[in-house]
Amino acid sequence: MKKKAKTKEKEEEIGLEELVETKEKDVISEEPVKLIVKGKRLDGRGFNELRPIKIEAGVLERADGSAYVEYGDTHALAAVYGPRELHPRHLTEPQQAVLRVKYDMIPFSVGDRKRPGPDRRSIEISKVTREALEPVVFLKHYPKTGIDVFIEIVQADAGTRVAGITAASVALADAGIEMSDLVAACSAGKIDGEVVLDMNGIEDNTGEADVPVALSPKNSKITLLQMDGQLTEDEFEKALKYAVEGCKKVYELQKAALKKKYVAATSATEGNNNQKGSE
Repeated sequence: MKKKAKTKEKEEEIGLEELVETKEKDVISEEPVKLIVKGKRLDGRGFNELRPIKIEAGVLERADGSAYVEYGDTHALAAVYGPRELHPRHLTEPQQAVLRVKYDMIPFSVGDRKRPGPDRRSIEISKVTREALEPVVFLKHYPKTGIDVFIEIVQADAGTRVAGITAASVALADAGIEMSDLVAACSAGKIDGEVVLDMNGIEDNTGEADVPVALSPKNSKITLLQMDGQLTEDEFEKALKYAVEGCKKVYELQKAALKKKYVAATSATEGNNNQKGSE
């Protein structure tokens, strides 16, 4: 009886080993998913086409300025407070304002729950975002003060830093901070050997390169340029061209969002004045 039981166990072990070997072969032989089919990306976009983009200004009542931005399924919220007294005071600059930026991702913004609080990536993105915005902000107009920018990624599907920069720029303008221009941001990358604009999450996770760019169109100045991955010189030039073109399109949406907010605020003020006059 014991001999039969051992024989059965041995057969089960052999069967399990064969199953594992079969699965391993399937994994090895499985071809990578094609991200470009018949000249189109999986979401139907062309190589130099942006995801649907939405920008709203003045979405938070208690902030001095705010903005909400969507790049496809990536959603970013930015709030600006200031100019105001800086704490701790020893950080105060006598000749200009101190611009502080905090970028963070809400724990439920990604599939795998993110640990609360800043990590190395958030700290790095906070730094490059501040550096992308500083060239257009007239910091010397606000000496001995601080301007705080908070960026929260509500939902992440690639391009979170460029969405955050775009939102922060609109929020600064909404707060009435004096600037020489807005900063618009966009990224390009490489998938399946092709340079593309504004990668989504699937493309970003399996892509070969990513090139985030921030641009001050009025000043014709690139305020952020990074690259992760490898590109040839020609591919890099193409990626930069795509990203700059994308930034210019985002820039028009930024201006439209601020104009819409201004028109709505002006109409509300005029309505209140007319009501008081009739009383």
